[in-house]
Amino acid sequence: MAILKKTKKVVEKRAKGCCEYCQCVALYIPVPFTMEHIIPRVHGGSDDIDNLAFACGHCNGAKYSKVEAKDELTNSIVRLFHPRKDEWKNHFKWNEDFSKIIGITPIGRATVRTLNANREKVINFRLLLFPFGFHPPSHTL
Repeated sequence: MAILKKTKKVVEKRAKGCCEYCQCVALYIPVPFTMEHIIPRVHGGSDDIDNLAFACGHCNGAKYSKVEAKDELTNSIVRLFHPRKDEWKNHFKWNEDFSKIIGITPIGRATVRTLNANREKVINFRLLLFPFGFHPPSHTL
C-alpha cells in the first residue's frame, strides 16, 4: 500500500527535515529521502505513522529489514535505534568537530556501525555545512 503524501509530510516535519538516523539535512541532499519502516513489514511492521521514520536513502538501504545488530564493544546482539521509542541524544553524541556520530550505548554503537553513519561522504558533508550553521541539527545537541 502506498504511503499518502499527507503522511509523508507529517513524518518529515516530525523529523525536523533530517534523517532520523544519520541526521543529514534533507534540504541539502539531491536525492529524495524515504519513508523508512522502523519495524519492517517482513517483521510485522505496518504503514502506521508511528512506524515510519524519515530517512536518507543510504540509511534506509543499509537498515533494510534489520531490527537488531551486534554491539562490538559488548559482543551482544541488540535492537537498532527506534526513532519513536528512543531519544537520539540518549544513544548518540557528536565528536568534537561534529563530523562523526558516536554511539554511547550498545544500541547507538550497533546502529552507527550497521548504518555506516560515519561514511566518508557524509562526514565531508557535515564538515561543509558546519561553518554555515546548517550542521549539527539543534535537536541533537
